[in-house]
Amino acid sequence: MKLHALLPFLGLMTCTLLLRGPSLGSGHPVQSLEQTRIRFLEQVDRLGLGFNWRNLTCPACKVVFTLLDIALLSNANEERVAHVVSEACVRLHLSDKLVCREIIELFRDDFIRALQQSFLWPTEACALLVGPSCGTFDIYAPWNITLPKVPKPPVTPPSPPKPGSPQSRVLFLTDIHWDKEYQAGSAADCKEPLCCRNSSGFPRKRPSLAGHWGTYSNCDLPFHTVESLLENAARAGPWDWVYWTGDIPAHNVWSQTRNQQLTELTVISKLVRKHLGPNVTVYPAVGNHESTPVNIFPPPFVHGNRSSAWLYDKMAEEWASWLPEQAQKTLRYGGFYTAAIQPGLRVVSLNMNFCARENFWLMVNSTDPANQLQWLVQVLQASEDIGEKVGLVNLV
Repeated sequence: MKLHALLPFLGLMTCTLLLRGPSLGSGHPVQSLEQTRIRFLEQVDRLGLGFNWRNLTCPACKVVFTLLDIALLSNANEERVAHVVSEACVRLHLSDKLVCREIIELFRDDFIRALQQSFLWPTEACALLVGPSCGTFDIYAPWNITLPKVPKPPVTPPSPPKPGSPQSRVLFLTDIHWDKEYQAGSAADCKEPLCCRNSSGFPRKRPSLAGHWGTYSNCDLPFHTVESLLENAARAGPWDWVYWTGDIPAHNVWSQTRNQQLTELTVISKLVRKHLGPNVTVYPAVGNHESTPVNIFPPPFVHGNRSSAWLYDKMAEEWASWLPEQAQKTLRYGGFYTAAIQPGLRVVSLNMNFCARENFWLMVNSTDPANQLQWLVQVLQASEDIGEKVGLVNLV
């Protein structure tokens, strides 16, 4: 679920705040909450807006952020409008009642905190989140990466290896998206963004049923399919090393908790070790679905409960058998690392969530979050100095 899918929710929240007026947080509102609820929903029905997950436009983005700026200047009580926003979400057919309620609760606090710390105007926020066609984003731009003052070596044209040259067998894993609620025989076509689950219902029509191993629909994978995948991958070995570019959890982004994310990280990491064996090194990368809320990766200057330490620390713990100590340190710091695979070859695992528009912590400061790119320059220069080749892995 991308950020542009969430902006309508946030816009609804803001419109409700403004309908209540600046006195929302006081004990003497202009009108009762029930009167506001009825008035707002009647207006929604008359407008026939027909929002869905994909139709947010650039003008709508600018309206949402303008209203948000105004609302944040008022003494608005978020809790008092959550129910109204959920009802409006259902009326606008953004999703069903459960998803509407839970997605608003999950994203609300992080989004408001990021927006309160941001200095962006609406046109700048939308240029960052929607794209350059939607405005100009230059509050922190242009910004520079310092390159070493070292002469570049001559470019050597690539050539195929000689017959009999050493070869390596590399396994690539990505986007496992294990759904622990997957249920064969459930509805593969449902009202929620993710189907094939116990909550999806059990239709009688066979073409609409979730299959035993998975279903090509809005569904993720059952555990036995993930395990079968790894069993067969192990039999197809041996592998010299493995690249694993994340996205372990399912797409139920409206109902995920930190404990669930960490449990799934642990279960699948152990499963990979179990089937591929202790002698194969795995080099993981952080996917956008590892966090909850999805896509939200605060830079290291965010501390406390809002930081990503809860996730990075667990990753370092689960992947300690694969990664050297120094790699674990930068993983804990910003979700990226480097490690030597073999003499003459190095891997760099980047946290591309610091480059993703959907990560709205970039509204606070998008200047090389965690100094990752400056760190990358240093790693590449050190490898170039000794003639070492480098492979980059990440989930874009």
